Amino acid sequence: MMNEYQTPEHFFYLMLYGAVAMLSLTACCYLLFRRSNAIAPDVTPPIRLRRWVAVFFAFMTLSHAWYMPILYLSSSEDVLQCYLVGAILDFMTLIPLVIIILFSMLQDRRRPQWIAFVMVVPPIVGLAASIISHSTALIPIIYTYHLLTGIGFTIYMVRATKQYGRWLRDNYADLEHKEVWQSLVVLAFIVLVLGVYSFGSKGIVYQYIAQVNNIILIGYLLWRVETLSDLSISQPQNALNAELCPNPQPGNDTPAETDSAVPQPVWPAKDIGALLQRYCIDVRLYLQHDLSLVQLAKAIGTNRLYLSQYFSAQGTNYNAYINALRINHFISLYQKAVNEQHPFTAQQLAHESGFRSYSTFSAAFKRKTGMSVSAWIKDQRLEKD
Repeated sequence: MMNEYQTPEHFFYLMLYGAVAMLSLTACCYLLFRRSNAIAPDVTPPIRLRRWVAVFFAFMTLSHAWYMPILYLSSSEDVLQCYLVGAILDFMTLIPLVIIILFSMLQDRRRPQWIAFVMVVPPIVGLAASIISHSTALIPIIYTYHLLTGIGFTIYMVRATKQYGRWLRDNYADLEHKEVWQSLVVLAFIVLVLGVYSFGSKGIVYQYIAQVNNIILIGYLLWRVETLSDLSISQPQNALNAELCPNPQPGNDTPAETDSAVPQPVWPAKDIGALLQRYCIDVRLYLQHDLSLVQLAKAIGTNRLYLSQYFSAQGTNYNAYINALRINHFISLYQKAVNEQHPFTAQQLAHESGFRSYSTFSAAFKRKTGMSVSAWIKDQRLEKD
């Protein structure tokens, strides 16, 4: 009996299958051996994430290799056994790696990676039992378990991503290249394919869907690796910080710079409020790009814990506080430019106000004022006329 993949009409699928294998191998080599980013040259991605994704691409290539015998087997029993062996290898490699990659995107804390391997033990045992017994009785149970764990992990990732977003806003003013909600798109793709695989047809149409999904996944992961900033790297104080806010020194009636991890006796709200006024607002430290909570805490002579508690007590967070100062500065620049009849663009004023990205500025401006930038400018012109 001829295998369905050996027919002439499936020649294109065989070409696609080989192309995906070569694409994943190329992506693996690119991540391992290229030292700079092609997609976002100004971003330094987490090396840990880059390596895990490279390992994932390597095993994706191998996955195509160990499924290759199916293309040449004619016995349905042999094809089934080959599928089961391939499924075991996928559960041992690709699925745990996907979980580890998603964990690596969340940089607020290290999450235990052993969970990824514990989750796949039951299906591996079930598949091994199916191979030994030459029976498919356990396959529906394995599919159901796989789908349920996928849904459960999706729920966990939604909660973890929201928690990570709150952590970002508590510690960073500029969120560009730091947010990871897009990782949920990948997760949704995975769950969708799981659903098709568990309850759909195993024919050639599914095989095409699986290969197209692989191409999308490779492209997305490459983009995600190269556009996600490594938050473990200390952002250097730039010239603006050195000029406008030199480190306070003891004995000069200014707070001493302290280790951000060691609480100092500067907690009362009125004290921190005064320090922020003196060392952040008056000297316009908020104009510094990529200013973090830790940097601001050191600049005013306290630590990140007290400063974070201060913002919480004020009913805000670090991101909202800094962006409010920047937006007020933008409004001042706009009014000055209009009064003095200087040519300007909103993008230029936003950058001068401390925003690295105009899209970030636009979103923050709308949250604060309830209006888009263009609508606000139009309203200002109407008032002036």
